[in-house]
Amino acid sequence: CRDEVVDLIVNFLNKGVHPIVPKYGSVGASGDLAPLAHIGLALIGEGIVEYEGEIRATSEVLSELGLLPLKLKEKEGLALINGTQATTGLGILAFLAANNALDAVEVAGAMSLEALKGTPDPFMQEVQSARPHQGQIESAAKLRNLLYDSEIRESHREGDSRVQDPYCLRCMPQVHGATRNVMKYVETVLEVEANSSTDNPLVFTEIQSVVSAGNFHAQVVSQALDFLCIALTDIAAISERRIDRMLNPDVSGLPAFLTTNPGLESGFMIVHVTAVDLLSEMRVLSHPASVDSVPTSAGQEDHVSMGMASARKVSKILECLEYILAIELLVAAEGIERHRPLKAGQGVEKAHDIIRKYAGVLTTDRTHSPEIEELKNAINRGEFAEIVD
Repeated sequence: CRDEVVDLIVNFLNKGVHPIVPKYGSVGASGDLAPLAHIGLALIGEGIVEYEGEIRATSEVLSELGLLPLKLKEKEGLALINGTQATTGLGILAFLAANNALDAVEVAGAMSLEALKGTPDPFMQEVQSARPHQGQIESAAKLRNLLYDSEIRESHREGDSRVQDPYCLRCMPQVHGATRNVMKYVETVLEVEANSSTDNPLVFTEIQSVVSAGNFHAQVVSQALDFLCIALTDIAAISERRIDRMLNPDVSGLPAFLTTNPGLESGFMIVHVTAVDLLSEMRVLSHPASVDSVPTSAGQEDHVSMGMASARKVSKILECLEYILAIELLVAAEGIERHRPLKAGQGVEKAHDIIRKYAGVLTTDRTHSPEIEELKNAINRGEFAEIVD
């Protein structure tokens, strides 16, 4: 492409001109043709864009900003639409948000451990060194830091009849760490893809050759995003088990559903039901799109990746995960209140302070939806990830 093409794309980004792109219309092979075509449409001054919060005709916005639409030359039209940029772009956005969620799950898990008076001994460095998966090592280190200097831990170090904690507490490094390993793989795939040429045909001027090839096929990205869907769903599953354990008086040592008046109030009972609903949705969405393929273009494109479907799924799964983690944080904060005046670990106390900005101590039944929404947004913004860092 000429410099003028790149310059106009950069101007769109800098000035906040956003082409309206449909979610549907790509099978992740021969490029994300339909979605990318809507971006190309805006670059030639046609179609509609979002600018300053309004949907407007592209021609009007370009005229207002003094930008000239492109007059495409040879190969530029194909270069703009024939690639994996839509699938990869959505995947990168989801990956970045998933990083924040993955740190938030360490915070939520540490808080739940304190609420349930669990032991951090399984997170010892020596334990991880005996099975040195990198993600497991990282997760355990983050948990140890969050739980450092906990008065709650010291209060039950002696005289506790329990031999070991349930898996949802004891195996956090192994489960959280498995997702961290997947994230490293997904990052590698996305980084390579974002810096690759996925056009077709490819023009090699140095050897004076034009080659029709298959770099537009998004199978590697589709599989990576499907893998991410599965990993994030498993994180949600262990989070839900911790929520249930904190609300079940038979195993928690805490009041039923963390109510102040058990039997008369429901506390966080329906909040847990919400988490289960979200988890079920995630499990349905975890079915891999990358194993599907329907031939298109009269059979010429006879194996496709369904990459955009994978990218759409991971965005939905991530949103569900953020809600489930918001619920665990809300419930765990209340569980910690039951151990006051004892202090939790230093990192846990910082997280507790953030939660109390959005949700007060539970004194009687109230609507939790606004609090969950606020905490979900705080997870997305990285407020809990900052504590871990």
